[in-house]
Amino acid sequence: MKSTQVILLVEDNDDDAELTMMAFKQARIGNPMVWAKDGVEALDYLFAMGKYADRDKNDIPSVVLLDLNLPLLDGIDVLKAVRADTEIRHLPVVILTSSNEDKDRLAAYDHHANSYVRKPIDYDRFVAAATELGLYWLVLNEPSPKRVG
Repeated sequence: MKSTQVILLVEDNDDDAELTMMAFKQARIGNPMVWAKDGVEALDYLFAMGKYADRDKNDIPSVVLLDLNLPLLDGIDVLKAVRADTEIRHLPVVILTSSNEDKDRLAAYDHHANSYVRKPIDYDRFVAAATELGLYWLVLNEPSPKRVG
């Protein structure tokens, strides 16, 4: 992998989070993964607030894997906050959810999600999806350059 930047996983379900982390590990995605359990914690991490106040705000994750149905602040609201901030608005946000609802996909793309991926039920398919996500977002994709001035 070309970067050691973190992957921010925003997932409230412990089993789904563990499965995602195991799948990325099995897929040999070497980037560290930070797990936020709700939308507020995700924004605290991204904006270096709350328990993440010591974090360097300029150390932006490589990609955010964002569930939609979250406590405190849902995934669409997290996505809106990311897109509203000039410093991180180009951060790749991949919706990783079990929802197959058209309204959820439409809301995600209306707010400029980079991708919408349904969580595969089968573990082997999940590992395959993690491999493809990691390959694309961490190796092939060229991130937006930082703004100067």
